[in-house]
Amino acid sequence: MAHRLTVTPEEAADRLAIRELIDAYAHCADRRDAEGQMALFTEDTRFVVFMDSRDPNPSQTIVGRANLKPVFDNLRQYEATTHFNGQSTVDLNGAVATGESYCTAHHIQAGKARSLMVASIRYLDEFLKENGRWLFSERRLMVDWVETRPLGS
Repeated sequence: MAHRLTVTPEEAADRLAIRELIDAYAHCADRRDAEGQMALFTEDTRFVVFMDSRDPNPSQTIVGRANLKPVFDNLRQYEATTHFNGQSTVDLNGAVATGESYCTAHHIQAGKARSLMVASIRYLDEFLKENGRWLFSERRLMVDWVETRPLGS
């Protein structure tokens, strides 16, 4: 991504709105707000999961906002999650954009022996501005690595 010396106010507003979209996704995930998370996507969205980012074949492909609910509700299996968003890049082109963002996701599994699963995730996104609001039109979740370890009480 090229570094620019000047950014128009409109571009700055679009970049901020896209970053807020990315952060809202993580916030909704950690609060178990599946409806709120779904509202961040276009009606005809594609959500593609690669549990191993080195495998060119997706583990799961979901088409359509309405079909996302079971995926987001699946986080309820964890006692808690915390998603830390890191760096992101965005290429704007009018009312469409593409981007890549990094996330470290922490999942606490309850049960006899509590455990912590940490995943390094990259999201490869396509965004669409609809009615003045940025949404995900495609989100590819790329899991780069996972570590699971016992967690004390």
